[in-house]
Amino acid sequence: MQEHIVVTINGSEYLAEPGQNLLDLINTTDEFFPQICYNESLGPVQTCDTCMVEVDGEIIRACGTKVTTAIEVNTVIETTKKAQKEALDRILENHELYCTVCDYNNGTCEIHNTVAEFGLEHQSRPFQSKSYEEDHSGSFYRYDPDQCILCGRCVEVCQDVQVNETLLIDWEREQPRVIWDNDVPIDQSSCVSCGQCVTVCPCNALMEKPMLGEAGFMTDQSPGLLRSMIDLTKKTESGYGPLFAISDTEASMREERIEKTKTVCTYCGVGCTFDVWTKDRKILKVEPQKDSPANGISSCIKGKFGWDYVNSEERLTQPLIRKDDHFVEVEWEEALTYVAKRFNEIKAEKGADALGFISSSKATNEESYLMQKLSRQIIGTNNVDNCSRYCQAPATKGLFRTVGHGGDSGSIDDIAEAEMVITIGSNTAESHPVLASRIKRSQKLFGQKLFVFDLRKHEMGQRADRFVQPKSGTDLVWLSAITKYIIDQGLENHTFIDKWVNGFDEYKESLNKFTLEYAEELTGISREELIEIATEIVNVERLAICWAMGVTQHQLGSDTSTAISNLLLITGNYMRNGTGAYPLRGHNNVQGCSDFGSMPNFFPGYEEVADEAVRKRYEKAWNAELPEAPGKDNHEMIKAIHEGELNSLFVIGEDTGIVDANINYVTAAFEKLDFFVVQDLFLTHTAQYADVILPAVPSLEKDGTFTNTERRIQRLYKALEPVGESKPDWVILQELANALGHDWSYFHPSEIMDESASLAPLFAGVSYDLLEGYNSLQWPVAADGTDTPLLFSDGFPFEDNKAKLYPLHYQLMYDTNDEYDLHVNNGRVLEHFHEGNMTFKSPGLLREMPTSFIEISPELAEERGIKEGAEIKLISEAGEATGIVHVTDRVSGKELYLPLNSNGKSAVNYLTDNRVDKDTNTPAYKEIAVKMEVIKKKGKSPLLGHNHRRGNRQPQIGVLVENKWDRKDYIFPGNQVKQDG
Repeated sequence: MQEHIVVTINGSEYLAEPGQNLLDLINTTDEFFPQICYNESLGPVQTCDTCMVEVDGEIIRACGTKVTTAIEVNTVIETTKKAQKEALDRILENHELYCTVCDYNNGTCEIHNTVAEFGLEHQSRPFQSKSYEEDHSGSFYRYDPDQCILCGRCVEVCQDVQVNETLLIDWEREQPRVIWDNDVPIDQSSCVSCGQCVTVCPCNALMEKPMLGEAGFMTDQSPGLLRSMIDLTKKTESGYGPLFAISDTEASMREERIEKTKTVCTYCGVGCTFDVWTKDRKILKVEPQKDSPANGISSCIKGKFGWDYVNSEERLTQPLIRKDDHFVEVEWEEALTYVAKRFNEIKAEKGADALGFISSSKATNEESYLMQKLSRQIIGTNNVDNCSRYCQAPATKGLFRTVGHGGDSGSIDDIAEAEMVITIGSNTAESHPVLASRIKRSQKLFGQKLFVFDLRKHEMGQRADRFVQPKSGTDLVWLSAITKYIIDQGLENHTFIDKWVNGFDEYKESLNKFTLEYAEELTGISREELIEIATEIVNVERLAICWAMGVTQHQLGSDTSTAISNLLLITGNYMRNGTGAYPLRGHNNVQGCSDFGSMPNFFPGYEEVADEAVRKRYEKAWNAELPEAPGKDNHEMIKAIHEGELNSLFVIGEDTGIVDANINYVTAAFEKLDFFVVQDLFLTHTAQYADVILPAVPSLEKDGTFTNTERRIQRLYKALEPVGESKPDWVILQELANALGHDWSYFHPSEIMDESASLAPLFAGVSYDLLEGYNSLQWPVAADGTDTPLLFSDGFPFEDNKAKLYPLHYQLMYDTNDEYDLHVNNGRVLEHFHEGNMTFKSPGLLREMPTSFIEISPELAEERGIKEGAEIKLISEAGEATGIVHVTDRVSGKELYLPLNSNGKSAVNYLTDNRVDKDTNTPAYKEIAVKMEVIKKKGKSPLLGHNHRRGNRQPQIGVLVENKWDRKDYIFPGNQVKQDG
């Protein structure tokens, strides 16, 4: 087989891979070659025609050519240059060059750079203004048709990378243009404001609104004055050379005042990285990079545009101490001295275990490490936990039981490479939008099968090849039933099981109860469909299963997670790329917060506090005697407060009083505390109960690392100075430790990471040097810095290197009844995050979704005599919540859906109770039975007319460039050159 092909380019020989794109090969020569519509992350779009080359005597597009045989390529002969110039002239007919007064003149405009490098002084086709107005209707970006060159990058990224399928080019018009949906304004379309179209636009046709009038020195002008400046500039300059000289000087001046800082997104667990552009404290734009390991050029509405909270006037800027019924601003020394005094008093009077510590999934790995160190080394208690207790703990438990590591089996790339993806209890497109795009792309372009199991037919359910709605809380049953069927039919992967798995016989016996008939009765999935699902699973080579809170937030969350892993083991879907278990982490650092030890039973790296050898290692390093008994978790702490056993609580960056189950019970506990400290950005619902509030900073105001859902550790860099007297969490924790009589002396978070790496084998080789820029490491990381993108490639981390099948039982632990006859499901929405403490500070996000809502089915609405916009009260045994109705077929029957993004009267945790997962104490948030009272039968819809859910997607593959080529007014540049002779 031929391994390389010799390609001659301008007289020099190069080696090409068979099938390699010719343009990619030309780009390895480091010689200038025009290619405006080409983007490495998108591949060939073939719209701009600037990459004209001669191949064996014929002029063709380099980007549309694959190397399959030895060829001779010329990029510089006269005919090729003429064809390239013809293409550039056509682009400048559509795009007016006014670079000096353009906000996009930041050194990255690909039209500017290409024309300048090509040496074009004049265009032979004059710029023609189009008959279309600019579209400013969207909340976050605007479109200027007059500057659009119809390269189609925005269409390509929307259709085939983001796969929202909103944008297309109407090639049938006399003047073609980019359109949204079936030709409506941006804010009337299905656009989800992911911003990827803006990211890939090669010029100023699409621009982020915060950039407008801010980026340039002469761009903050009224439209009329700006027009005059453009016209004057064009009259003054004799050619493009002088024009570019001035604009390049102005662009270089911008570098002095616009900072570009690499950071990590502070929302979901995907771990998107990008450059954030700041001017003073203004956040101008977020720019994903192709080198971003988790997201590439992708982003979502929150990561791209949801940063207003950083500069919110509601930020806490000074420590506060409660005096009687109000808070008083104090200096740091007074606040920390007071906190240290009260901690010491409570410890002396009631013991170390009378204090509890809750760390933040929004804070960095280093800050989690210091929080658990403070708890263990200084206070002497293992009462430390984090919000993984609310979401990921059951998934971690299920994986620990079976495969030994509590994290994703591989990378997001592996999910994309799977032949089949199953999602269970995951509203992926709204909770993890960028990861969902990888699945949507693989399904659309590469035939990946997508099976979705959920109560609600959200976007992924609508797109699924098979959508299944099991009865709430019964996922364990259907998973075990199809596993039993696979074994009964002899379809299990014998080779894999014999070599890599223990406990098969005992596990097989435990499945006796899970017959197809039993599963049909409990889940509502027919026997025939269960067989079909099982058959399709065993007929694929690579299966990946993703799950989220729809699985974990049940009383059997750990067992259901275990059942998922059991199925993967039985079918041999571990140890290979494109396979494995993927519990999708909800917060940006909920994985890392647990990884670095903020858990009641684990030191950093998941080593048990009860393990004497491990404990001795930390005792020696920290010069302290450490407690050996596991401490209390979040749930147990609240209970212990009510029982008088826990008297002080220190909460960092967690709005426990809203996000924990059974709000009334939790806030009643806060009122019983002797001493309560909250460290946060805002005066949250929880902070209002505190005795002391310490002002922390967001991720843009500090250095550190986050760990995403795929176990990927990534650096974030300080982009802004802290506001007022606020400080990074790690600095506050160090100053508090020293106020408590210790001598912590970290000068930078890198030193905290070094200490953790020296103690926790899971991170042995992690260092800031290896994490520089866009580099990342996926744990486990060996001492030499070698990381592990794919887990289990050499076996499983048990004594005999084998995984364990884990027998399970099932008992229906929750149901509705005659009085509480409706089931309330809950979860995230795209526009907001969790309780909204950050996203509610964004006018753009609030414009997209100003209020929460309650989804009910058309059949239930008809039964109860209510219509869109009705106001209803939901009453559970624990409490009540009120909200506005949205009638939708996303839910069916007596299933309701209430988003998490409310900290007011619609907050779902007014309805939840104290039931928890039996193995991890994760609240059973998804097990809510309610009755409904109608307050008002109809009203204004909570879903505004410009919400993307009211749009009308227009799926197609790419930009349909053939439609451009078929136009009567289109002539291929190579043919034009021949025609002109």
